[in-house]
Amino acid sequence: MLDTTQPDTTQSEAAPPQEEPRGCLFALSQPPLMIFLAVIGCLLLMASLHDLLLL
Repeated sequence: MLDTTQPDTTQSEAAPPQEEPRGCLFALSQPPLMIFLAVIGCLLLMASLHDLLLL
């Protein structure tokens, strides 16, 4: 049978909110993402320079 009771909301509004759980994307951290974006940016830059200067 499903539990249809209301959650306990007796915390006062003045109390600081509990720390929110971090999502799974936070576990990847920022440096790998920045390295990936830098590599993609360098590849795009090299391709555009190749098209502009050598073709």
